[in-house]
Amino acid sequence: MPLERPDHSLIRLRARPETIYVSKGRTVLATDRDGFLAQGPDKGLFVHQTRLLSRYRYLIDGRPPHAVSVSNVAQHSWLGYYIAPPPKAYTRHPKVSEIAQETIELRLSRYVGEGLHEDVDLENFTQEGVSFALELELDADFADQDETHGNRKQVGQLSCSWSEGEEAAELRFDYEAHQPYDHQGEKGTASIHRGLRVRFSNATTRPRHEDQRIVFRINLAPRQHWHCCIDFVPVMDGRDLHPIYSCGSFQPRANDYDRSSQVFMSEATRFATPESMTLSNVVIGTLEQGKRDLDALRLHDLDTAERAWTVAAGLPTYIALFGRDTLTAAWEAAPVTSDIMQGTLPVLTRLQGKEMNDWRDEEPGRMLHEAHTGPLATLNHTPKGRYYGSITTSGFYPFVVAQLWHWTGDKAFVKPYLDPAIAALKWLDESCDEDHDRFCGYKTRSELGLENQAWKDSSDAIVYEDGSQVPKPVATCEEQGIVYAAMMNLAEVLWWFDRGDEAKHLYKAARELKKRFNDAFWMENEGFFAMALDPDKRQVGSIGSNALHCVATGIADTALVARTLERLFAEDMFTGWGVRTLSSLHPAFNPYSYHRGTVWPVEHGPFAIGAYRYGCHDYVERICRSQFETAALFDFCRLPECIAGHQRDEDHPFPAVYPTANSPQAWSATTPYTLLQAMLGLQPFAPLRVLFIDPWLPAWLPEITLSNLHVANATVTIRFFRKANGRSGYQVLDKRGSLHVLRQPSPWSLTATYWERAKDALASLAPGH
Repeated sequence: MPLERPDHSLIRLRARPETIYVSKGRTVLATDRDGFLAQGPDKGLFVHQTRLLSRYRYLIDGRPPHAVSVSNVAQHSWLGYYIAPPPKAYTRHPKVSEIAQETIELRLSRYVGEGLHEDVDLENFTQEGVSFALELELDADFADQDETHGNRKQVGQLSCSWSEGEEAAELRFDYEAHQPYDHQGEKGTASIHRGLRVRFSNATTRPRHEDQRIVFRINLAPRQHWHCCIDFVPVMDGRDLHPIYSCGSFQPRANDYDRSSQVFMSEATRFATPESMTLSNVVIGTLEQGKRDLDALRLHDLDTAERAWTVAAGLPTYIALFGRDTLTAAWEAAPVTSDIMQGTLPVLTRLQGKEMNDWRDEEPGRMLHEAHTGPLATLNHTPKGRYYGSITTSGFYPFVVAQLWHWTGDKAFVKPYLDPAIAALKWLDESCDEDHDRFCGYKTRSELGLENQAWKDSSDAIVYEDGSQVPKPVATCEEQGIVYAAMMNLAEVLWWFDRGDEAKHLYKAARELKKRFNDAFWMENEGFFAMALDPDKRQVGSIGSNALHCVATGIADTALVARTLERLFAEDMFTGWGVRTLSSLHPAFNPYSYHRGTVWPVEHGPFAIGAYRYGCHDYVERICRSQFETAALFDFCRLPECIAGHQRDEDHPFPAVYPTANSPQAWSATTPYTLLQAMLGLQPFAPLRVLFIDPWLPAWLPEITLSNLHVANATVTIRFFRKANGRSGYQVLDKRGSLHVLRQPSPWSLTATYWERAKDALASLAPGH
């Protein structure tokens, strides 16, 4: 019996993995992986096989910055993002994750052509002014590339000089060598005269030359930007090779090199397949990788059955059970398997709060936030062995119970979780409304508890418009949406279990919450929902991604959705790679901060489904495209936990990664399944043995087939395709078990009309459908 082919899905080989090469023609910059040059073999700026630069690195107050993301953009261009803490933080020896919350960013953009042009950009993403020294260490040795390993044969004279002019300062290296030779009758003296001019210009701070370092004294106010141009001009035997690129040259420029490239590329033979001009391969790669990542994150010790299991939140930091994370991953993974819902719900039910315990922020009915197994948690140095400091889990739990019902229609699976779900909602109603405003808020009681216990749970996530922290208790907008979705979905399930009075009560409470929410949180002058209500019931007017959850959960009034989406996709919020957690115009914005500027893939899946339910298909396409184009940048098409919130533009051709991002991350692995659900309008309703579909395939995904899709006890294979007229069609290729595939807008659509439903229902009766 032949062995199955082993899974080598993570193999990615890279020639010379320790070196980054940026090159064009006879100019090659070979650096270490961090983009800098230590004096070592084979590294340097080489022109005509001569190493001009042998050492090159930046320091901020004498310390190297942390390389976050560095990569070639093209073979001749390169971009590096670096971060450093403000000087006051050095005394604390901050972790990288702490630097990300208070950040000085150094961005280096390099363009090689004849010589080298480098853009040096600094920006202060703290909320205070900073002063520091930016230092550039550099040296030159003019070694032949074969001499860089230490066996130097040539002997010459190297000199260095510094000059300052009105417009620029220049460091100049000059090298001469003369070599008499007598080789089999060929005699003479060979000479070379080579050099390097390093020219500093367009800097608001004048550089100084101090002991082989160029030093800039920098003073930056909050959000202030500093720039300097550096031109490296090789001198080859009296001829200056001026760089052919200048600032911001990631796109082709009007020079002979780029013109000749464009002529060649435009006239050369082209090769294509139907998929090569689309994102189809990326979409498939991302969807398939998600399954492998979920399997890798499986917590086998928590399996309740072979087909009932749960997952850790992420690698390497969150190898533990997290309530809201695992619930999110569980329902998002439902198009692949319902096993994770069936494994997560019983584990969280067993750990549901049973007593009042301030140390753990535990209360009867409250759902778990996290459970760790490390020594500190086990020895009770922290409450994280079993900690309840989240209100999100208690809202997600009833919602996931409803999702399990929609996908399986199995009363035996679902019934054990109905009472725990009602208990969780009861806790939200009775214990999260300390000030009796009928909205869910939070405030920790634990000495080591989380200060913010909503969706964004970092300590500095919820900020006023001036950047100051909002005191507690606070009620965030997204948590009201989560509670609304929980009540609406659980009410429908209770009706099926003949618990009509409870269903009516929840449904009525949800409708009342929606009305009160839109009245209290809507900011007419901003055309947006307030981030939160503070302890005095004042709107926190900061613009952030919290509001996208109002669309995702359906709590937003239909009349307000268009303006909400327009604001979310304004340039200060939508980066091109996704929606920022905080507007780039906000004084507390920091593209590296965990919840004050980063972009989280997990927020976009539910958002896409919400936009679909409101009939906003153009926005669905933009959301989905941004995420799959982001996935295309990463190894294995694997979406990381989060990325930095830089704008997608000519100066930022790829985003930086959050410095300590988890990858794989469970809910990033499952996000693509919700994106696909939104594009296909895929919604099961297993109690009636119906699968609703309503495909709107974009041009970048002209066809996709889903095989072995499980709904109730049936499996189905469906091919979806985009027609020449731009509309989408489908074909049922295989079906086993009792299941009706019906083309209809989702039963939970908030905009579909009667006639739209009737037309689609009739079309579903055609052969092959």
